[in-house]
Amino acid sequence: MCYNPFMLDINFVRNHLEIVKAKVLAKSSPFDETLFNRIDAKRRELITGIDRIKSNKNKLAKEIGTLKKQGKNTKDLEDQSKTLSAELASLEQEAAEAETKFQDFVMNIPNLFDDSVPIGKDATQNVVVREWGEKPDFDFEPKPHWDLGEINKFLDLPRAAKISGARFALYTDTLAKLERVLIDFMVETQTIENGYTEVLPPFLVNDESLIGTGNLPKFKDDLFKIEGHNLYLIPTAEVPLTNIHRDETLDEEDLPRYYAAYTPCFRSEAGSYGKDVRGIIRQHQFNKIELLKLTTPETSAIEHEKLTRDAECILQKLNLHYRVVLLCSGDMSFSSAKTYDIEVWMPARNGYMEISSCSNFSDFQARRAKIKYKAKDGKKNFLHTINGSGLAVGRTVAAIMENYQAADGKIDIPNILGKYFPGRAYL
Repeated sequence: MCYNPFMLDINFVRNHLEIVKAKVLAKSSPFDETLFNRIDAKRRELITGIDRIKSNKNKLAKEIGTLKKQGKNTKDLEDQSKTLSAELASLEQEAAEAETKFQDFVMNIPNLFDDSVPIGKDATQNVVVREWGEKPDFDFEPKPHWDLGEINKFLDLPRAAKISGARFALYTDTLAKLERVLIDFMVETQTIENGYTEVLPPFLVNDESLIGTGNLPKFKDDLFKIEGHNLYLIPTAEVPLTNIHRDETLDEEDLPRYYAAYTPCFRSEAGSYGKDVRGIIRQHQFNKIELLKLTTPETSAIEHEKLTRDAECILQKLNLHYRVVLLCSGDMSFSSAKTYDIEVWMPARNGYMEISSCSNFSDFQARRAKIKYKAKDGKKNFLHTINGSGLAVGRTVAAIMENYQAADGKIDIPNILGKYFPGRAYL
């Protein structure tokens, strides 16, 4: 695996080690300060030693050249140069090993969260920012979406398991159409109303792309790798969208850039044993609309708020009650500097379910993927990346099924989707 030399600003880490340590630990990640200092000092010591030997070799080369022109014997100096060359080769090998250890360490340091993020250990300490809409009022006990799928004979989980195994779904008839309709509806909303450029990216990516977004090396177990190839099935369209401009420098006047993409997503769900085992909430394969913004540091906070609102507008159009939650430090992802989760109401569980996660990554991903912008003053800086789901389609299907159900198990069609189902009042 080829490691990228950019993750966090290493000078900031060195000069503000206590702040870095406190924020990393608050993100429920380990940080060995002693180990960092040791491997960083060793790496810099070797670099200094290499530079010193190279400098001495250059001086000897010049001296040997001068003496040869004068017809003098240079054997002793040449022997000294050979000795320095051997020392240099040894130091360079040692430096390469030290560099690998250093990169392995810093590659696993999570992004530092924004100061506006509340400190907390887990989801119980997240902060509800706002709510929208009303919870549906049923005069019967609402059924879970998997029961509704069975009643209507358009969600077949047993046959999906026969075909592929656990955590896969088989849709038929109007439920299959609902999924397809929602994909079109969400993409059209984001591109026509909210100004995003539609992208159809590759669904397979290389390891450099996953390193750029922070999925590798830390979350290798969450990925599906293609045997015999340096290719992985994408866990989210965030990966190919972010890497569109990897190793590029954009002009400030071309920012912000908005991208939206529909893709299937593939996740091994490592570590999720026992979570959401029934229904279509946590699947190995699912469809999602991803929103991505590339911005300057000065505008990223505003653009993050706007992207979150863009994701919310889908639920508002579908008239689904939801809330927006600001994640605390301990519940945030590895790469995020600040995250809002949008949680839709699910009547059968009498609670909320995450349907979108909207994150500002500051310059963390841009450093790893080497994405810069040229400012108006001519300086080149790392830009900021922001993304979020707009929305997870399967979870939206489940939310519609549960919130629009009738006592007999029939499922009403949201008004805004009626044009896609001419002549039908329910699925």
